[in-house]
Amino acid sequence: MAILEFNVANEGEMLQLGERLAKELAPPCILYLQGNLGAGKTTLVRGILTALGHTSNVKSPTYTLVENYRLGDLACYHFDLYRLGDPEELETIGFRDYLQPNALCFIEWPEKGRGWLPEPDLFIRLETTAPDGRKVVCSAKKPAGGRILQKLKS
Repeated sequence: MAILEFNVANEGEMLQLGERLAKELAPPCILYLQGNLGAGKTTLVRGILTALGHTSNVKSPTYTLVENYRLGDLACYHFDLYRLGDPEELETIGFRDYLQPNALCFIEWPEKGRGWLPEPDLFIRLETTAPDGRKVVCSAKKPAGGRILQKLKS
């Protein structure tokens, strides 16, 4: 499927990339975000949520596993599976209940939920290239992800 790469020089540019992504996202949509600690996963989600109209703080859900954001009729769920001990814990937190037709799901550390998570529409890998720089590689895994990348490319 389609792949698109972005070079991001700093936090401001990561937020701008999130804003660009937000313009192309439509529910239901699942995005996997993979990268080392501090790679910018939550910053990218903050850029998306802010562009969608969220005005409060966006924090990493490392300790809560999921943060919920309601933006009108749109439900946004930000997962951080870093502390997940076993993928079966997703059943305990009711993960399937979050997969709603009006929802965007952002899943950090998706490898921790392997075997229990549905395939994403878009897989986003963030790599550190300099102290503040990042390479963001977006891969479409489903047709909806391909449409998102096609719109971002133009």
